[in-house]
Amino acid sequence: MSIRDTELKIHFKPGHVELVQDEVYTPYRRVLVTGATGLLGRAVYKEFKNNNWDALGCGYNRARPCFLKCNLLDEDAVRGVIQGFQPHVIVHCAAERRPDVVEHHTEAAMNLNVHACSTLAKEAGGMFLIYISTDYVFDGRNPPYGENDAPNPLNLYGKSKLEGEREILRHCPGAAVLRVPILFGEVEKVEESAVTVLWDRVQEGPESCTIDHCQQRFPTYTNDVARVCRNMAERALQDPSLHGIFHYSAKEQMTKYEIACAIADAFNLPSSHLIPMTEQPAGAGAQRPQNAQLECSRLELLGLSAEPTPF
Repeated sequence: MSIRDTELKIHFKPGHVELVQDEVYTPYRRVLVTGATGLLGRAVYKEFKNNNWDALGCGYNRARPCFLKCNLLDEDAVRGVIQGFQPHVIVHCAAERRPDVVEHHTEAAMNLNVHACSTLAKEAGGMFLIYISTDYVFDGRNPPYGENDAPNPLNLYGKSKLEGEREILRHCPGAAVLRVPILFGEVEKVEESAVTVLWDRVQEGPESCTIDHCQQRFPTYTNDVARVCRNMAERALQDPSLHGIFHYSAKEQMTKYEIACAIADAFNLPSSHLIPMTEQPAGAGAQRPQNAQLECSRLELLGLSAEPTPF
């Protein structure tokens, strides 16, 4: 949707100059995307931008000319951005998403994953806020998990995201929490995604390399998640009753070993050096859920889901 406006233009014709009014269309819906420099944030920003939304993306360490640099831990800075831009919708993608990093840099991770949520939710006011959360809020022992199932995170990352959910909904009851699983998409570096990071192991041959083959994952395309965010935002502007917790996930079930083999097949590379590891070794970093499959019927019943892109 857009608003009709007029723009004065000078038309040059033989023998005279004519001043005319041309109709132009400008977006009236504004969206603020946090973490817009990250893997998911870039996809969300593009999805809104390409569908007639006035989008403002903010980042911090990787902020570039087209994105605003904003420290989400600075409450005054966050307040200034929101009051200055006055978004109708905020999509909060920024987070420390690496479980092992959260274990070792807990205070910094909790500040970003919890404190920043509290700040945004307090400032959101009547705006529709979408918070991107994770399937890691579940312990993976009894899948699939619906929105009303009790969370029980196994690691500090899952705990921090669950705490972030609670801060969002406590300070902004009209907000939406969107839980998603492991993501893949257009990366700037392979380390950006727990899927594409396996590329290095695929290329390590002929040296053998062990890869997890016991934990089940559901790799989901960032563009699909972005489309769901836009669907939710556009519905919420028409129907303020849209709020609470939602799940979105692809349905294809794979272990990291199977993902690595699929990458090898796609690039016609050997996979014989990849060794499936069926037991988690002791001291292997943050504990991950065995199978945190998300049940996604709520979005589907509302017509807000997106057909998942095959891996």
